[in-house]
Amino acid sequence: MSLVGKKAPLINAPAVINGEEIVENFSLDQYIDNKFVVFFFYPKDFTFVCPTEILAFQEKLGEFEKRNVAVVGCSCDTEETHLAWMMTPQEQGGIEGVTYPVIADAAKVVARKFGVLAGEYDYDDEGELIFEGLPVAYRGTFLIDKEGKVRHETINDLPLGRNIDETLRLVDALQYVEKHGEVCPANWEEGKEAMKATREGVSEYLSKK
Repeated sequence: MSLVGKKAPLINAPAVINGEEIVENFSLDQYIDNKFVVFFFYPKDFTFVCPTEILAFQEKLGEFEKRNVAVVGCSCDTEETHLAWMMTPQEQGGIEGVTYPVIADAAKVVARKFGVLAGEYDYDDEGELIFEGLPVAYRGTFLIDKEGKVRHETINDLPLGRNIDETLRLVDALQYVEKHGEVCPANWEEGKEAMKATREGVSEYLSKK
């Protein structure tokens, strides 16, 4: 079930902030009426594709902050594992230097709420509780507006890394729509022409291509 158009699920979970401090009750609600949020899930700490994405978000963090966007990560690891990874140098496979919050979801509650858990609890023929699939999160990305509503989501399978520039483009598109009341056509980028959401507006836009 897509979360687009709905309020983002409530979160109250441990997190590591500033790459060095564990907090026990981290919530996205702190950003309501204040910031947009890019909330992304990744499968697991101390892996291979994940650090490339996490560090790519860090490299672009200034661009997100210029747009008044908070970047928040999450996986099904513990906060202690997050902290250990953040304190490991990059040349040793770590993500030292990451400063945005990373939520710990060891109970897999947050991943289930956002629909990105790569498996499910079930019962076998003997009535024993089992886990079918993988107990990690898919690569989900959610763009949340200042009202706490999800405006965009994508979910990649485990081997498929994200494009961080595309996430920035979607932020630009959402903020343009909110500011100007126009809509953004295919392949729109900051600085390109948008269009009015009318038949005449579409015709005018297409005639200029």
